[in-house]
Amino acid sequence: MTPTRPPTGPRTGAPALPAPDLAALPAVTGALAARAAAHDRDATFPTEGFAVAHRAGLLTATVAVRHGGPGAGLGDTVRILRALGAGDPAVALVTAMTLFTHAAEARTPGWPPAAYAELLDASAAGPALVNSLRVEPELGSPVRGGLPATTARRADGHWLLTGRKIYSTGAAGLSRMLVFARTDENPVRVGTFVVRAQSPGLTVEPTWDHVGLRASGSDDVVLDSVPVPLGDVIALAEPGDTPGARPDPETAAWNALGLSALYLGVAGAARDWLTGFLHERVPTALGAPLATLQRFQSAVGEIDAALFGADTLVETLAARVDDGDRGAAQRAGAVKLLATRAAVTAVEQAVALTGNHGLTRANPLQRHYRDVLCARVHTPQDDSVLTATGRAALAHALDRSAPKGD
Repeated sequence: MTPTRPPTGPRTGAPALPAPDLAALPAVTGALAARAAAHDRDATFPTEGFAVAHRAGLLTATVAVRHGGPGAGLGDTVRILRALGAGDPAVALVTAMTLFTHAAEARTPGWPPAAYAELLDASAAGPALVNSLRVEPELGSPVRGGLPATTARRADGHWLLTGRKIYSTGAAGLSRMLVFARTDENPVRVGTFVVRAQSPGLTVEPTWDHVGLRASGSDDVVLDSVPVPLGDVIALAEPGDTPGARPDPETAAWNALGLSALYLGVAGAARDWLTGFLHERVPTALGAPLATLQRFQSAVGEIDAALFGADTLVETLAARVDDGDRGAAQRAGAVKLLATRAAVTAVEQAVALTGNHGLTRANPLQRHYRDVLCARVHTPQDDSVLTATGRAALAHALDRSAPKGD
């Protein structure tokens, strides 16, 4: 990754962003892991974990060089998220949303310049977390289409936002919320409104009580006439055929591969606990560690081989996306499906091998199992990936069989 460069362009003279230190990733993983069990048990937001990530320069690794950032690509991002996922996937998930936001702005500028500069100044001073709030009770995920119920109306030189967003990951700790909303105009426009934390009329309701990623703070956000400056809107336009604005292939690839890496990190942590347990567990009848038995050696080999293959697939495709390979970007959903299935299956196999020990709350394997199951929730979900992949394969078959002209 390119080292952090002196601030340039609109950030000349502004506070410098912390330099990313990828060599520190193992230490960061260890620091997060030391508190992850307590945050999971109490469903508390891991604030100190974000401070660790900030000091290592990880929260702003994808800020563009023109904004004084290091300009990290997807290849470095998957390394970061795998390491954070192995330590505390709640920290990794909110970090992922923040990194994806900066990466999207680096590729296709859309933020109001002053609002983005303000975010970068906050990011230089400390953790400034960002996430897009798109999901609603009636709408579900807007990627599948539909207009949001959250409404923006003009009044007194501002937009006033009213509505409810659910599954708002990191809600209580976010510096900026990117709220997907519709206007009350005729014709209607949809866009993403930049809402600052602590804005009047903004309430976070602690509704998150989940089996996995309990520390992610994915609560409801209620907006009651929350003021947003008129210019602080991204991509405000009349809705097209898909009002939910499905992401372009490169943006989708960042999401798919970055989140795959996160859950492979969880599965890697489960594997590491398993191998340690098998060395430590010495049944009286055996008189030797379970690790000496061929049955366990073979099972661990299957787990490790599957995770190695999935890690390699994610890393390879990420590098191709960084190189501008559009075909690679379009296959990222299929890779997410394969990688997250490998991650879930690996942890399931570890649980099966250890029985009661693996499901005991005192051991971390049960937490890894609950967390890795959340891989299935993120867009693109398996049914969408399989349908799109199948249609593409069938269309390709028609192209192959079509008569060729002279």
